[in-house]
Amino acid sequence: MAAPEERDLTQEQTEKLLQFQDLTGIESMDQCRRALEQHSWNIEAAVQDRLNEQEGVPSVFNPPPSRPLQVNTADHRIYSYVVSRPQPRGLLGWGYYLIMLPFRFTYYTILDIFRFALRFIRPDPRSRVTDPVGDIVSFMHSFEEKYGRAHPVFYQGTYSQALNDAKRELRFLLVYLHGDDHQDSDGFCRNTLCAPEVISLINTRMLFWACSTNKPEGYRVSQALRENTYPFLAMIMLKDRRMTVVGRLEGLIQPDDLINQLTFIMDANQTYLVSERLEREERNQTQVLRQQQDEAYLASLRADQEKERKKREEREQKRREEEEVKQQKLAEERRRRVMRLSLLLTTPKQNLQEEKERKLECLPPEPSPDDPDSVKIIFKLPNDSRVERRFHFSQSLTVIHDFLFSLKESPEKFQIEANFPRRVLPCIPSEERPNPPTLQEAGLSHTEVLFVQDLTDE
Repeated sequence: MAAPEERDLTQEQTEKLLQFQDLTGIESMDQCRRALEQHSWNIEAAVQDRLNEQEGVPSVFNPPPSRPLQVNTADHRIYSYVVSRPQPRGLLGWGYYLIMLPFRFTYYTILDIFRFALRFIRPDPRSRVTDPVGDIVSFMHSFEEKYGRAHPVFYQGTYSQALNDAKRELRFLLVYLHGDDHQDSDGFCRNTLCAPEVISLINTRMLFWACSTNKPEGYRVSQALRENTYPFLAMIMLKDRRMTVVGRLEGLIQPDDLINQLTFIMDANQTYLVSERLEREERNQTQVLRQQQDEAYLASLRADQEKERKKREEREQKRREEEEVKQQKLAEERRRRVMRLSLLLTTPKQNLQEEKERKLECLPPEPSPDDPDSVKIIFKLPNDSRVERRFHFSQSLTVIHDFLFSLKESPEKFQIEANFPRRVLPCIPSEERPNPPTLQEAGLSHTEVLFVQDLTDE
């Protein structure tokens, strides 16, 4: 039965609730629901906000306390590697730096003021994610047009889907946020990210998800990971049953340095993945064993039920047979009593007369001459007398026999014959023909002459 707080959720919200609990490892369903409601049921933003809390970054919905936030460095220690821009060298370099410093400061200050004012006039379109997969595909196409097709394999799905796959496959997930306007992004993509040794490392040992921060999907991930500069890389993995950021790399890093840093992060956290794999194998084995035990129990239960069913059927069949034999004996006994009683009370002649009267009463009414389906039959009796009557084509030949039997001048036992062609009409039920045919099936026409042959002495 669902918990009381889940009863008013839609099916889509329930699925998101279970997915959020699976990604974050939060046991309290009420806590998971509050987190999703704070993010308007946006599961990607809720997951990233949860990751921020694990890194020690306060949630946007939970303002920092008055005293410094206590972070468990043993469980949530994040490896961070920042590459600073090289300082100017020589008199000429420092002179150029000092000359450009006021212009650079003025440019970025005016740009920030303009962007800040623009937010009050027109909301940032990146804040609404309508097609996250389309954002990823668009970034991939622009990346290949600018830097070529030699690059790490991009994960073609949303950030949430990448987290799910990394958790399910127990793999490292490397997230790259591309700043289109940053001066180091072009050199990093061209010289570092597309280096053959970097491509080989990423493709063989991790999943790689990337997007531009100018796209709504990339902007949302950027707001969650809170990068300081570009290029920005984050290593995420399943740690203590939660998807956790275990490394941050920022700045223009060279290929060899990037390989060394990624390798260091993976080696330092590989034990968590190994432990999780062992736990999963143990859970799977336990589940398989439990399933086998359940199947064996069900098979045994079905076998017992089948034996019991067969026993019930045998008992029921035996009871029906005994009841049938008993009813047959009772019917036979009643028939004998009736026969003995009829022999004592009546004579054969009286019985015959009563039978004739009964047959006469049971005869159907004679159809009118205007009925197109009527048959006019003239009977020639053994005493040379004639009898005429109409019947219906749909009536059985038994009706003809009953009519003749009800006549006083008819013999006790007889058969009815037709001349053209000459044949005996099957008026009485027999083993070969339990249901005599109708007049139409017997081939009689609208006017017929039939002959009654006496069989009493035979």
